[in-house]
Amino acid sequence: MIITCLVVDDEPIARDIVNRYAGFLPELQVVANASNALEARDLLQQHPIDLLFLDINMPELDGLSFLKTLKEPPLVILTTAYKEFAHEAFNLDVTDYLLKPFSLERFIVAVDKVKSRLEVKPGVTESEDFTFLKSDGKIFKVMYHDILYAEACGNYTKVYTVQHKLMPAVSFTQFVEGLSSRNFIRIHRSYVINKMHIGHLEGNRIFIQNTELPIGNNFKADFLKSIGMV
Repeated sequence: MIITCLVVDDEPIARDIVNRYAGFLPELQVVANASNALEARDLLQQHPIDLLFLDINMPELDGLSFLKTLKEPPLVILTTAYKEFAHEAFNLDVTDYLLKPFSLERFIVAVDKVKSRLEVKPGVTESEDFTFLKSDGKIFKVMYHDILYAEACGNYTKVYTVQHKLMPAVSFTQFVEGLSSRNFIRIHRSYVINKMHIGHLEGNRIFIQNTELPIGNNFKADFLKSIGMV
């Protein structure tokens, strides 16, 4: 898989870091660099871009405002020194949010999320991108990409999504077996997560938004392999 990239940042040093990190990953092909959003807009019209590395604080038009102007944006990894924009950013469906200065390890985790979103699972059609879950007397249509993680809870499963916390009368095993996206992976006997929403890793802990989840010893090797870290 070759992922074409556009790096947008008004700081030359910041662009150089992204380009250097991208050079370590043969699947990334940096097509062009831009120092502001208006220049990036022209480049997006000239080149087919799969991934946008986008700074937020830029002159004339900031990164989030620029992103809102794009009708069909590529996948986006935000690179910024400002953590307070994270909530607004994820509402715009960005793939990841890198806080400067970020390490090569954190960069690789973000790129792995992009690869997961670009991959198409054989046999999975558009209609299989969602499921229906019954909770609190209501039936919810849940997009797989909106699921953050799920937790075993006796004969039930707690499902945490971007919008809701649901508890369908489905066992954890049944729920995990019914997932039709390769973005999901078990990290513990009681937890399955959506790799798209991983914020960062720290020791045997995964952070998804404001939640800290444990990585079980029996699941750690497979998990690290799934994100390309072994």
